[in-house]
Amino acid sequence: MSYERKIVLPGGAGLVGQNLVARLKAKGYSNIMVLDKHRANLAVLKEVQPHVTAEYADLAEPGDWQRHLENAEVVVMLQAQIGGNDYQEFVRNNITSTKLVLDAMKMHHVPRLVHISSSVLESVADDFYTNTKREQEELVLASGIPCPVLRPTLMFGWFDRKHLGWLSRFMKKIPVFPIPGDGRYMRQPLYVGDFSNIIISCIENSVKGGVYNISGHEKIDYIDMIREIKRVTRARTTTVRIPYGLFYVLLWIWALFDRNPPFTTQQLAALVGKDEFEVIDWPGIFGVPYTPFSKAIDETFNDPTYSQVVLEF
Repeated sequence: MSYERKIVLPGGAGLVGQNLVARLKAKGYSNIMVLDKHRANLAVLKEVQPHVTAEYADLAEPGDWQRHLENAEVVVMLQAQIGGNDYQEFVRNNITSTKLVLDAMKMHHVPRLVHISSSVLESVADDFYTNTKREQEELVLASGIPCPVLRPTLMFGWFDRKHLGWLSRFMKKIPVFPIPGDGRYMRQPLYVGDFSNIIISCIENSVKGGVYNISGHEKIDYIDMIREIKRVTRARTTTVRIPYGLFYVLLWIWALFDRNPPFTTQQLAALVGKDEFEVIDWPGIFGVPYTPFSKAIDETFNDPTYSQVVLEF
């Protein structure tokens, strides 16, 4: 196994990419190429990982970035539009970009791909993210390139600008933290540190195919996650349950004034959708032990190196 093999990470300045780069570097990998169009998060990556090559690239447009796939041994496809209210942004960043990355891989004869899909494909959700991620996965599977497809559930960890990271910062700013309904919405949160190690296992062990549902091994209600975050971060906010309908209206009003709201009505609907995802033996399949939620949440918010590094929303 060579730690000099070239690994290209389209969309690598986001949550998974930042964590993956940190762990690849810790293992000794030295030829990592990150392509991303989020300038602020690219700057964070360059500051935290100064020896990693990271360049601005709009993957939804043909351009000079395509040459960086030359001599690559593996591509980890990470780019995704996760939130927002503009459907065309989802199409552009989840579908158009994928077509161009696949074309560039074929042009440069890149032999292997690891595709990061999403557990929402197994959910009851019917929204912009779910529908475009489904089409994205179909494009990857039809490409003919050997590829394991990983479908993670809700992730949290270092560099989390959304999800639990945003919730932790929000609860530090306000005296009252609102909970929609009774808050008893079961989640299966996945520690991104574990997920990064699964990706590395795919790279090192040449996992060639298959679709894998990578779910958190612990089931925890939304309100209990909030309480655990509050405990670990020592936030002084008070949690208050408010009716679902009122919560929905407040989010709808928020979106009128914020083009990129941190939490949308579509995401609220997904939260209460009562999905339960398959829990496979990914520790056994990939040789990656899972980190208990309480330990993972402590590492997320109290790590001396990375817990204070925040990506731009």
